[in-house]
Amino acid sequence: MITAGKTEKMLAAIKDYKKRYLTKTIGDLDESGTRIMINTFLTSILGYQELEEIKTEYMIKGTYADYIVQIGGKRHFLVEVKAFSIDLSDKHLRQAVNYGANEGIDWAILTNGRQFQLYKIVFEKPISEKLVFELDFTSPEFNAKEALEDLAYLHRDAVVKKSLNDLWSRHSALDPLNIAGLLFAPQVVAFLRKELKSKYDSKFEEDEIIETLNEIVCTEIPAEKLKIPRFKSKKKKAIKKDEAQESSSELPVHAHGEISK
Repeated sequence: MITAGKTEKMLAAIKDYKKRYLTKTIGDLDESGTRIMINTFLTSILGYQELEEIKTEYMIKGTYADYIVQIGGKRHFLVEVKAFSIDLSDKHLRQAVNYGANEGIDWAILTNGRQFQLYKIVFEKPISEKLVFELDFTSPEFNAKEALEDLAYLHRDAVVKKSLNDLWSRHSALDPLNIAGLLFAPQVVAFLRKELKSKYDSKFEEDEIIETLNEIVCTEIPAEKLKIPRFKSKKKKAIKKDEAQESSSELPVHAHGEISK
């Protein structure tokens, strides 16, 4: 998605951003001060050019979006900034989505400098939005390398290669509603019949299995009661293999399962 060199530079910039702005007390920082942080975020971390590719106070139907990020005249996403001192809310989200909907922009970042939420604006009736990932630089669980996996999709070099299309495709594929629907596929039902017959030495009809699948999908089951097989991650091995093959070209960065948090 982006080259190995850009990946290393981006990771260093993420760590620097956290150290520079989020390891000291700036709780009373207002929105104008927060925008200084976002300037750094867009240029140092995501690699966009000031003035040429980052448009501020972009007029949309008589009001102003904080940032529009564009390359070669094509608008890729907007950024709505709130003061560092306040938490992001549904009201802020509605504002960002309205900006995107009115201007035909598919993606919106809502941020207060410490939290970053990426939304896909879905142009249906009614217009809606989907949270694709969320990062909190102040969370004890924050990990710069994991944040990089998400933010790499927003890097300038990735965006020009239509990375946001890839991100949305992955997010849609792993959407719980999509996965739930696939559980009822004939191949899955046939597999379950075979496994149940083997394990319990009894024959089960398709409608019995579908009825149970309905219960699984529609009922909240406590996680501690589930017996989930453990799978070994192949992620690290895959990355090492790609590095060996493309040491001087591109290093792929994969999305989270929800992508995101």
